[in-house]
Amino acid sequence: MSLKDCEYQEERRKLKRRIFCSVLAFIFLVLFVIFLIYVILRPSKPHFVLQDVTVLALNTSSAPGFLTTNVQVTVFSRNPNGRIGVYYENLDIFATYRSQQITLPALLPTTYQGHKDVIVWSPFLYGNSVPLAPYLCDMLNQDLMTGMVLLNVKIDGRVKWKVGTWISGSYHIHVNCPAYISFCERKDCIGFGPTVKYQLVKSCTVDV
Repeated sequence: MSLKDCEYQEERRKLKRRIFCSVLAFIFLVLFVIFLIYVILRPSKPHFVLQDVTVLALNTSSAPGFLTTNVQVTVFSRNPNGRIGVYYENLDIFATYRSQQITLPALLPTTYQGHKDVIVWSPFLYGNSVPLAPYLCDMLNQDLMTGMVLLNVKIDGRVKWKVGTWISGSYHIHVNCPAYISFCERKDCIGFGPTVKYQLVKSCTVDV
């Protein structure tokens, strides 16, 4: 190999090192800017509140070991951030009893929530003759006899943060709202009769 070829190869190696260092510096700069934005703005999790629950049906009378549920819930979310918007995507909302899902998931619409904005959802949740584990049937019957049932309204989906024109990647969000339902005044009643609306205004736990 001639001296000229050696110099050419050396120049190519130097050029590759410069390109590699430039790309690495650019990536580092972008990550540093994102870190600064996060530290300066400090995005806070949205606040969720279960405002009310309207019970149209909650009973085991259709078949032993099966639960029929028909409720409408009102949930509102507030964005506490003054400079950060929130995109909600693929949000499923459903009800559970002692960690077992008892309604089909209802899909909430994709929504953008601006600074300090409030969003209200009022979906219907249905579960027709959902089979319960045998131990849950016993627990549910005990709860029905005492006149108090704890349901949990849960939301599961994705969120994105928006700062100016920059939009973050997608993050998982999980919301859990407890709903204590006192369904009747008589100790011996089983299930619900007429539609009953419960004003709860209960704060929910939010994990992002």
